[in-house]
Amino acid sequence: MHKKNAVFLYSDQLEKNYYPSQCPFNTERVFKLRKTLASMGLLGGRDKREVEVRAADRAALELFHSPIYLDALQEGERGVWDIDALKMGIGGQDTPVFKGMYDYGALAAGASLQAVDMILAGETDYAFNPAGGLHHAGPELASGFCYINDMAIAGKYLVQKGKKVLYLDVDVHHGDGVQNAFYNTNKVMTISLHETGKMIFPGTGFEDEIGEGEGKGYAVNIPLPPDTFSDAYMKCFNEIVIPLIESYDADIILFELGADALAGDPLAHLKLTNTVYEKIINFLKSLDKPVLMTGGGGYNIENTVRAWAFAWSVLTGEYEDVEAMNFGLGGVMLESTDWTAGLKDRAIPVSDEQRESVEPAIAKTLSRIKEILFPIHGPG
Repeated sequence: MHKKNAVFLYSDQLEKNYYPSQCPFNTERVFKLRKTLASMGLLGGRDKREVEVRAADRAALELFHSPIYLDALQEGERGVWDIDALKMGIGGQDTPVFKGMYDYGALAAGASLQAVDMILAGETDYAFNPAGGLHHAGPELASGFCYINDMAIAGKYLVQKGKKVLYLDVDVHHGDGVQNAFYNTNKVMTISLHETGKMIFPGTGFEDEIGEGEGKGYAVNIPLPPDTFSDAYMKCFNEIVIPLIESYDADIILFELGADALAGDPLAHLKLTNTVYEKIINFLKSLDKPVLMTGGGGYNIENTVRAWAFAWSVLTGEYEDVEAMNFGLGGVMLESTDWTAGLKDRAIPVSDEQRESVEPAIAKTLSRIKEILFPIHGPG
């Protein structure tokens, strides 16, 4: 395996288009992440660099979104908003109307498209777009803080280029918008591990949602019970995700790294540590495939920044050097955190009660997924 090149996609413009202050989706995560990585020397060097983001143009956005929907987003930014826009989710409780909603989405989508263009051109092997991963938006639907679905757009673009795509989503919320975009095709396999829709938004992503027509068996959902801990999560990944990914053998991997599955996130109930992300990224790297990693959810800001910085250090192969530097300096210099001993989370004790609640539910889920999906793909 040759030495991998990596790019971090960023623009100062991303700092200008903030969601409303009362919205849990805080785009300062991206600015704080960039500041943290720069302070650690992780944005430059022979094998990694920072790339300036360009906004996606209208034609690119129309790979997935309808013209009428994009018009409504732009009109909403100008203060023109009506009942038809509301029917498309614009102005809903979790999709407020604000100046910058179109521009931020276009920048995030542009970054993901730049990344895949660089990958296709052989200019990079790995890319990280922390502003991306806006996986809930539909062709004519704003949903879950997402207005423009950069991952669906990137997937559509790659399929047009003749590529076979794996979409892996570890956000705590089901990646419904991306799943729906490719539900009838085998050109993209979507895999989503998330807290069960019985507990949280968007209320979808159950085991029996496996795709239709040519896409039957290519939508994979692993719903998890509240309080799922890291070892139980990795059991799901090892027994379901790894064999399916290896069987599918994609050309390129789109990886949505929402950090809201971590313990302490205010909008969810899983109990993971970011060491889960380390194991997943190392597996993806072992496949010797190009990877576009994006952000996504993550509503405990400091935990999210640390997790994404950790993920980038693992993706670029810099983690060991970074940790040595951190301990030498007395810890990671984030603006505020109760854990300053490095990027990696400390272990969280798992109670007997937690195991008794989580493990039987996961065993049932794993059995059902193997029953309905493994005969299609024949892994193992």
